[in-house]
Amino acid sequence: QVQLAESGGGLVQAGGSLRLSCAASGSIFSINAMGWYRQAPGKQRELVAVSNSGGGTNYADSVKGRFTISRDNAKNMVYLQMNSLKPEDTADYYCNAEIRRTRWGAAYDYWGQGTQVTVSS
Repeated sequence: QVQLAESGGGLVQAGGSLRLSCAASGSIFSINAMGWYRQAPGKQRELVAVSNSGGGTNYADSVKGRFTISRDNAKNMVYLQMNSLKPEDTADYYCNAEIRRTRWGAAYDYWGQGTQVTVSS
């Protein structure tokens, strides 16, 4: 089994910062992309940031310049540093990873349970 566990969410005032962490554990051979998605009430889940295995990153336009994604491949962890938070960043944030469990097996998407981020105005 593979599990993704997020931490670091909470309540913060506009302009503040939070750092989300996500740890992948279990039967893992390798991890391709790792990223963060978010879902606000009544809205669809959207990509926030993604980091591929080669070190490349991609961000939603709405968070560019404010959020930074990073990885610790040795620990199978991904982080999201969120600065200059705005009320519209309020959402449940989900960790996602594309994981290969065996050397010859296919890679599949796994999701964490989510962590809530609330930004007050």
